Amino acid sequence: MPTVILVRHGRSSANTSGTLAGRTPGVKLDDAGVQQAAAVAERLAELPLAAIVTSPLERCKQTAAAIAKHHTGLRPATDRRLTECGYGDWTGQKIATLAKDPLWAVVQQHPSAVTFPGGESMRGMQQRAVDAVRAHDAELAKSHGPGAIWVAVSHGDVIKAIVADALGQHLDTFQRIVVDTASTTIITYTATRPFLVRLNDSGSELASLIPKPSAKGKPKKQSSDAVVGGR
Repeated sequence: MPTVILVRHGRSSANTSGTLAGRTPGVKLDDAGVQQAAAVAERLAELPLAAIVTSPLERCKQTAAAIAKHHTGLRPATDRRLTECGYGDWTGQKIATLAKDPLWAVVQQHPSAVTFPGGESMRGMQQRAVDAVRAHDAELAKSHGPGAIWVAVSHGDVIKAIVADALGQHLDTFQRIVVDTASTTIITYTATRPFLVRLNDSGSELASLIPKPSAKGKPKKQSSDAVVGGR
């Protein structure tokens, strides 16, 4: 199956102000975030991307647009299933204030039990995001073959939830995963299981992701079996 590169958006004004932006409209990248988006776009420039799919929120769309500049004719598509978790009444509040709410401890330790007041459950967030990635993966396998590489631009909690699913971990463990702004997290889905190729990567080369041609000139299919000591 294809390989998805999950990109968290660059740093936003909410990240630096200590505010839970959630789905607040108009939250954009700050100057550092613009530079981060440009840097991750440069890292992805050498890859033959089959698609760029993004959350509809502005900070993700800005990051996706920076990536698309290096891929002529490739326009980012929007998928609402990749949007930020619906934090409901928590949206727009200061993190320092929310940390005093009894629900905060539940979010950190037992997120599968959490439904945000006036918002979405964390289980619901994980399910729709995983469904989105797997659906795009299947479509791209049909249209571009098993060696396709594509990008999904989304948010920290969303990407962490997708990673937890790929690792076969319970959602309650997802707070142990770190996903920095403008980092890349790479997953290859196969017929039997996903492989987490890289996590929270902000500097390594990515050319090795390009499938090596087989003797017949076609990309080699990704094995769904692991070998001792690795994939």
